[in-house]
Amino acid sequence: ASTACPSAIQRSIPLLARLFTEQFAFSKGDSVVVIGLGRFGGAVANSLMQLGHDVMGIDRDAEPVHEWADLLTHAVQADSTSAMTMRQLGVGDFAHAIVGIGGDLAASLMTVMALTELEIPDIWVKAMTPEHGKIAERIGAHHVVYPEADMGERVAHLISGRMMDYIEFDDGFAIAKIQAPSVTHERSLAESAVREHFGVTVVGIKRAHEDFQHGKPGSVVLPGDLLIVSGPTKKVEAFAASGRRR
Repeated sequence: ASTACPSAIQRSIPLLARLFTEQFAFSKGDSVVVIGLGRFGGAVANSLMQLGHDVMGIDRDAEPVHEWADLLTHAVQADSTSAMTMRQLGVGDFAHAIVGIGGDLAASLMTVMALTELEIPDIWVKAMTPEHGKIAERIGAHHVVYPEADMGERVAHLISGRMMDYIEFDDGFAIAKIQAPSVTHERSLAESAVREHFGVTVVGIKRAHEDFQHGKPGSVVLPGDLLIVSGPTKKVEAFAASGRRR
């Protein structure tokens, strides 16, 4: 079971990056600093670059900085726990910060404290445990994600066939990639009224051999389409399950 976790997490990371842009305060072109360029931080930084953001990557080790130097707007080797160092790098001018530090709890929390001191308006933290997340919120984090938590539930959703990708946040919010339920087939999103009937939002539509399209009222869903859906966890689950009752 443990060997399945990294691949499931890795597949979910681009979806997480898109969620930052589509559902929260990330506007196209916003500057983002990603601290910790491991598997999670590096992949999120890369995905955000692809979505049109200016991204500075920071890591205390030279190897990941060299790896990402040509792929990000800026990549810097620095001590993120020092508010003075972060200020000198201009981190205080960034609209968003994502702390993706993995195994070093102290470094993660001290980085949050430094970012809070710089008054970053939107701080995200990757937490390894609920306790980690609670402390991060108390000292200034605005959002906490648990990409390596609740894997049993996530894998259950994937194995059931209801969802192809699934991320749940600590506030009862989820985003999933699912096969379009039959209730949406051959209808525009306005006609199927997914939000009114199911309480979820269709963020986007992916059709075979076509580019991803944002979900708009006039977007027509066809059989075989994949939908990126967000909303309260239970409602996302119910909407995904609705396509398997027929």
